[in-house]
Amino acid sequence: MLAASITLACVSAQAQEPRSAAAIDWVEWEQLPPELQEKVPAYCGGAYRPPALESSSADDAPVGEGDGRPVHITSREARYRMDETLDLSGDVRVRQGELRARSDRAQYNQSSGMLNLSGGVVSRANGVLLTGNEAEASDEGGSLTLNTARFLLHDAHMRGSAGRIKRTGEEAMRIDQAVMTTCQPGRNDWSLAASGVDLDQASGFGTARNVRLRVKDVPVMYVPWIRFPIDDRRHTGFLYPTFGSSNAGSGLFLATPFYMNLAPHYDATYTPQYIHGRGYFSELETRYLSRFGQTDVQLGFIDSDSEFESENPGMDGKRWGLDVTSDADFGGGWRGDLDYAAVSDDDYSSDLNRTLDIQQNTHLRRDGRIRYSQPGVNFSAALRGFQTIDPAIPEGRRPYNQLPRVQLDLSTSSGNWYAAQDTEYNHFWRENRNLQGMDAAVGHRLRTRPEVGWQLRGLPGFVSTSVMLDHTQYELDDIERDERFSRSVPFADVDAGLYFDRFFDVGDSFYNQTLEPRLYYVYSPEREQDGIPVFDTRLNSFNFNQLFARDRFVGGDRVGDNNRLTTALTSRVYDMDAGIERARVSLGQIHRFDDEEVALNGAGTTEERRSPYAGELVLRPLETMDLRVTGQWDADERETVRGRSQFRFHTSDYRYLFNAGHTYDADTDLEQSDVSTVLALGEQTSLIGRWLYDMENRETAGTLLGLEYSSCCWNLQLVAQRYRTRDEGLDTRFLFQIQLLGLGGSGDAQDTARDAIPGFDQRTAIRERPTPEQLRRPAQERWP
Repeated sequence: MLAASITLACVSAQAQEPRSAAAIDWVEWEQLPPELQEKVPAYCGGAYRPPALESSSADDAPVGEGDGRPVHITSREARYRMDETLDLSGDVRVRQGELRARSDRAQYNQSSGMLNLSGGVVSRANGVLLTGNEAEASDEGGSLTLNTARFLLHDAHMRGSAGRIKRTGEEAMRIDQAVMTTCQPGRNDWSLAASGVDLDQASGFGTARNVRLRVKDVPVMYVPWIRFPIDDRRHTGFLYPTFGSSNAGSGLFLATPFYMNLAPHYDATYTPQYIHGRGYFSELETRYLSRFGQTDVQLGFIDSDSEFESENPGMDGKRWGLDVTSDADFGGGWRGDLDYAAVSDDDYSSDLNRTLDIQQNTHLRRDGRIRYSQPGVNFSAALRGFQTIDPAIPEGRRPYNQLPRVQLDLSTSSGNWYAAQDTEYNHFWRENRNLQGMDAAVGHRLRTRPEVGWQLRGLPGFVSTSVMLDHTQYELDDIERDERFSRSVPFADVDAGLYFDRFFDVGDSFYNQTLEPRLYYVYSPEREQDGIPVFDTRLNSFNFNQLFARDRFVGGDRVGDNNRLTTALTSRVYDMDAGIERARVSLGQIHRFDDEEVALNGAGTTEERRSPYAGELVLRPLETMDLRVTGQWDADERETVRGRSQFRFHTSDYRYLFNAGHTYDADTDLEQSDVSTVLALGEQTSLIGRWLYDMENRETAGTLLGLEYSSCCWNLQLVAQRYRTRDEGLDTRFLFQIQLLGLGGSGDAQDTARDAIPGFDQRTAIRERPTPEQLRRPAQERWP
């Protein structure tokens, strides 16, 4: 019994001259539709656009024993012999399941189930296009063998040639004497030549043996075996290596990341590195996605850091760093998050940290928190700790651990009236064996803030008023004064504003301008607080938004005395056609009726009746340009107290990007400029740069200079970076990376530029490679 049936039809179609597989589906860039031209760079020359295949019918289901499926054949001429051989000629077309094939001639043996094709053979199936002069197919399992063939893998954008190709099933293929590349037709910037290649479309992977990497047909490297992805799914395998150097004790290094796709919800990246002068260093990053959220774990370890041991006699050379982050949504208003970082020693971040998210800060934060939120109820419970990694910070200035911190906020409203109750409990602790006086204090703090208010909002403006009592109780240890005491400070405030607007035209554009005057008054009496330790309190930064803050302190250990009125004015311009804010300017000032006496470490007091003016300016005249300026101006001294300005301009495709910033603070003698850019030197080459300059000390605080070359089949990044370290020196770091597109991976050179230059990553975000579905030709261009 035959495992397949045959359907024959004769048609009058013209035979076509055979072309290479890549040339058949290649469409020049000028001929692509506009929506694809936006995603495909012009320098790529075009894209592969496979036609839609004729849908398989129900008759294509396997019949009889095995996997045999019916074979459908059409041709211009057909002759049946007595030996059960069928000769076909003239535009022969074959269809079996998902397999499609064409040729000039064919011979089918009904007894053996073998089909021989010759003359301009073209075959399609499951995103693979094959061409050759001769082919042999079997109706058992859909196998197909081509000699002296060419192939195209659409999902991998990979083309090549082979001495022999054997398709062993609908999703498996063996290629002998293969040469393959992801470069466009007519360009072989790089290619892989292999004695044998196995492609498994089910797993999305290919493996190659005896591989030679060739650049412009010149062999440059040999590897006995490689594994590479053939679609866009996540796959286990090596990412691109990174080579670089640093003069801050890291030396020359070579990193070869290995990505492991362990499960759809779980993966890991292991990065072994060799660092000259230190030894072998390993970093591991894992990501786990549950139904509640994602957890990331990053770990770095070196068993014996020879340079660290020589610089620190008697200290263990085993060094490590750990960073764990997690964010979970349990449902019903419950959430949880974790942020925990730790290192073996103070110098780990500057010496060894490369891919971990641990930054070169003075303190590493350790937070674990659970939260609940519903209308009128907000609850959180947290454990918060720190590891200080800057030995220059004295013990008395190191942050307290909060073990635990519990907060409950309740609110309700009825008409224009509302009531609220904020309650916060903390237990503060830190090592205090070497501390004295208030610096040695540890203990408990309970803070409650009941509030009642009334508010009215409408089109002409708004008015709100409230009274609040800030009550705090302490129970302390390790101090010489009373262990238990409390402090209560009442507050009363009024906030009111008006809203005026007008409409106007500029050419064909329609705009709305507003004028928004605002008054804010707050009163709270002075309470003696010099005998209260400072656990978590700081002075609020002075800016336009802080003009309307109830208190000048953040935290519960100081409550300010206030008798002040804020006057402010804001004007906005809305583009009514685009629906965005084009401009905003705000200016305000605090008028004090009494001296402010409550101090925090000697700061926070003033006898001035007027504060500096605080203002902000935001301009967005174009979609690709914006300017933001904030600052404070002392009218009495006629000088700027502090200011910050940021300007950004970019083209719509972000190939040209310019950022400029300036920061000034008279209190800390800080004045810095920050300029960064991405400048396209051509269609494929970009210059990357950043310069951070300390204007106060007239010296460079950091630089970055890079060159990036992008083609459609390989990318090159060269980056040189200098940045200030904790000891006020400048570290110099060089990074080099080359990517062969289609073989997977990413790396440090591009990540460094992305972190340093705002907007850098938008270039790839707005121009993602089109998906196979987007590239497929319309249904009317179906391939029968």
